[in-house]
Amino acid sequence: MVTAMKKKSEPEHSPSPTPERAIYGFVLYLFGIIGLCLYIIWAFIPLSWLEAVGLTYWPQKYWAFAAPVYGSVAFVFIIIFYVASNFLLTAPCDSMQTITDKFAKTIKTDLPEGCVPPIGDMDISEVNRILYMENN
Repeated sequence: MVTAMKKKSEPEHSPSPTPERAIYGFVLYLFGIIGLCLYIIWAFIPLSWLEAVGLTYWPQKYWAFAAPVYGSVAFVFIIIFYVASNFLLTAPCDSMQTITDKFAKTIKTDLPEGCVPPIGDMDISEVNRILYMENN
């Protein structure tokens, strides 16, 4: 019974806002807005105007448009490589890792038509038949 009760010294973990989270979120929001404003100034205001104000060191304008494009392409490739790595790491159907054990709950196949089957483990060959066999 003692293990079921929480100790009073342990903090409760909840997703609700706390003052620390609110401050961090607000500071992150401010940095994001400031960064966006600096990016827009850098990308769209002519370099001669910036130099007239006294802002002399800026990266080349090429990077104002190339960096977001590189980031977008990198994001697409990350998604593609993530899916590909999942395919490579999945065990084949004849692997010892896909064989069921004595604790698996099998599903009855002789259920009435239109009935929702109970939750249980399906045989891998049954899953493959349902997913990949063409119903001609």
